[in-house]
Amino acid sequence: MDASAPRIDCTGATPPVGYHRFHADVSINFQCNRWVQWIGPSAIDEVAELAARAHAYPELIDGFLAMADRARAADRLIAAAYYDRAAEFFMLATDSRRPATRARFLDAIRTAYDVTPELIPFGSGCMPAYDLRPEHQTGSTVVMFGGFDSYVEEFFPMIASLVDAGRRIVVFEGPGQGTPLEDYGLTMIPEWERPVAAVLDHYRLEDVAAVGISLGGGLVIRAAAFEPRIGRAVAFDILDDEFEVIARQIGRGVRIPLRALLAVRARRIVNAIAGRAAARRPVSEWGLQQGMHVTGTATPYDFLQSTVAMSTRKISGRVRGDVLLLAGADDHYVPLRQLRRQADALVNARSVTTRVFTAAEQASNHCQLGNIGAVSRLIESWLDVTESVFDRDTAARTPSPVGP
Repeated sequence: MDASAPRIDCTGATPPVGYHRFHADVSINFQCNRWVQWIGPSAIDEVAELAARAHAYPELIDGFLAMADRARAADRLIAAAYYDRAAEFFMLATDSRRPATRARFLDAIRTAYDVTPELIPFGSGCMPAYDLRPEHQTGSTVVMFGGFDSYVEEFFPMIASLVDAGRRIVVFEGPGQGTPLEDYGLTMIPEWERPVAAVLDHYRLEDVAAVGISLGGGLVIRAAAFEPRIGRAVAFDILDDEFEVIARQIGRGVRIPLRALLAVRARRIVNAIAGRAAARRPVSEWGLQQGMHVTGTATPYDFLQSTVAMSTRKISGRVRGDVLLLAGADDHYVPLRQLRRQADALVNARSVTTRVFTAAEQASNHCQLGNIGAVSRLIESWLDVTESVFDRDTAARTPSPVGP
């Protein structure tokens, strides 16, 4: 991994990028902060300028593509990569510009960090994985993955800092994510222990720590419940019920009736409700289309049914290792109640540690955008503690906060 490529400062020596108000729409605002987080402060003014005049997804797509072109012309290759990723994120799967835009992002990040993925066979396709090793390894190997429709290359500024700190990181994409989805047609599955097992087998890994990002915060609990080689699991952030998260984006007050309609298989009514939500809110329209793409389903009803299976409620009790549960106080995707619910369900875990990040830390939103350095420090210190302090012959369940 190229030592000159950008890193997130995990030492706390420099101020965090922070979480900014770019746009009145909470979802668009979050996405704008997402790309600024990885590019750095140099992106704040230009993203603010675009957000001030872009009020619909097509305007955002065109604006980010133009910004990517300008950044490339100025030899700001990392900025160009993330602006391409921003534009591609808002595109529907049917957008003819999407493949080339995605390719530019991947090529730029892989070139900057001087990495090439290995392709691990899985099902009818392959999963890309990066085995990133420090000069001198400390502690156990960390297996990391993203969530719903994520590209692991997006996280490289954070991952590189963890590698610099001495961690061997094996990061991969599974079904429903990045290359497995876009190149091999592998759609999302709830049984995340299967792709994790394939990665552990490929690298012959034992007693690993697993970190799941976004929806990965639920997938990592699922994997730890069924894969005994995971000794420590980090939910970055917690997500014990994907249906609840999706219903929250569709609209207020729809979760309970929508779940009931799914239970009685009221396909026509569910599709009608989803259609009305999509007509009212761009994020709902985009989310339903993207959700069907990721899960390989044909209708909103089928997509929503698929999310019901992405719940950890019935399997959290199987987890035996140490668990770190992270949450943002103002997460607009994942309701904070999922933190306590997940912690209470981990009845057989060796230890459970919870941490809620706040606005004062610039880290209260989903996956702590605004202060990735703080959460990286926390994960690293928690791994050190659980590897050195806990007596492996004694069950110790200790729900407690950990400082930044």
